Amino acid sequence: MRRLLLLLGLPVCALALAACSTTSSTSTSGFSGVKREVAERIADFQSDANSSEEKKICADDLAARIVGRLGGTKGCEAAVKRQLDQVDELEVSVESVEMGAHGTSATATVKSIREGKSRASTLSLVKEGGKWKISGV
Repeated sequence: MRRLLLLLGLPVCALALAACSTTSSTSTSGFSGVKREVAERIADFQSDANSSEEKKICADDLAARIVGRLGGTKGCEAAVKRQLDQVDELEVSVESVEMGAHGTSATATVKSIREGKSRASTLSLVKEGGKWKISGV
């Protein structure tokens, strides 16, 4: 995800989309309530990236301001497709989720595997239209 989100104009993020790693689904079982919703968005992103679903990534997983930075829906889809073409699999686990003061933002600590090494990163998410979306680091 690092290359993808860097491409998206963010100083992000070590989900390591550029890594060749084994397929794994992100577990959300350790979370409940709103924190589980946040973890599920990250799991959805992982699934969409591993399935090369650039349309879903732009429509469902990324915040509107990121999509806008990429020139709207079509620009986002093209940028994400270019990055996904360079990726084998994304493997990430959500370690923790902290909610923002007003419940419209969250920060997730995630761990990714890249070239056999574990890396921790922080993802920022915002609530848009009742759904959590990845907005940066």
